[in-house]
Amino acid sequence: MTRTKPVQLLLLFFTAVLLWWHPVVATFRLAISSDAYTYILLILPLSVALIFFEIRNVAMVRESGRWFGAILLSSALLLLTCTVLNPWHLSSTENLSISIGALVMWWIGSVVLSFGLDALRSLLFPLCFLFLVVPIPEPAVAWVTTVLQRQSASASSVLFHLFGVPVVRDGIVLSIPGLTIEVAQECSSIRSSTMLVVVSLILAHLFLRSDWRKTVLVLAAIPLSILKNAVRILTIAELGTRVNPSFLHGRLHRHGGVVFLSMAVLAILFLLCFLRKSEAGSSEPASDC
Repeated sequence: MTRTKPVQLLLLFFTAVLLWWHPVVATFRLAISSDAYTYILLILPLSVALIFFEIRNVAMVRESGRWFGAILLSSALLLLTCTVLNPWHLSSTENLSISIGALVMWWIGSVVLSFGLDALRSLLFPLCFLFLVVPIPEPAVAWVTTVLQRQSASASSVLFHLFGVPVVRDGIVLSIPGLTIEVAQECSSIRSSTMLVVVSLILAHLFLRSDWRKTVLVLAAIPLSILKNAVRILTIAELGTRVNPSFLHGRLHRHGGVVFLSMAVLAILFLLCFLRKSEAGSSEPASDC
């Protein structure tokens, strides 16, 4: 590998900083101010770590396909120009999503232009993983939050019944003896749910070979997210009505999300172990990614 290739890559990344400075700052502010976007702070460090972990396996003998990198860079500049001019009159969050998506295209195009398509094939997952830094438009976040609210309320109702607690459900409102619970947006735990999906993506990529097992592990994060919300609601409600009312507004209610997220991560790890054992006992070929 000649030194000009890494230097070219660094220059292209430095150019991206200059061109996308304001969208990057806006995305960082969004990530630290909103629970729905906190996961974005993890994506770039995780992707860089995966690239360094896998770079020794990168085949860069041939430099074919560098034209594709030029196309990606040109497309990224075109999208950035469109977000500045905003000919479609998009909202600020939609504009930001397109702008950051263009930035990721520039990053990937920089790698292809510098090292060729072989590098893209070898680093496909960590490079595509970068698209998770693209902020989800607010309407989509609102829809996901609503779904998590309703499904968490439904799962909580089932758990109350299983534990012999009389419960009446009206939408996202649960009534048990001595307490009425509204599963608010905060109770949807969208931050921990997105974190769980990110964790399952990384674990599936690192430890599983077959595509269908990877899909099973990642999809399992969705019902586990709902279940952990329901367990949290059940636990706090029962402690608040049977032990001490302070549990309803105490530290477990405000900061206990990490405890229930840890339980969901453990469940993901158990499922991962099961899938790895089934994979070891099969003769399925490894997936290309």
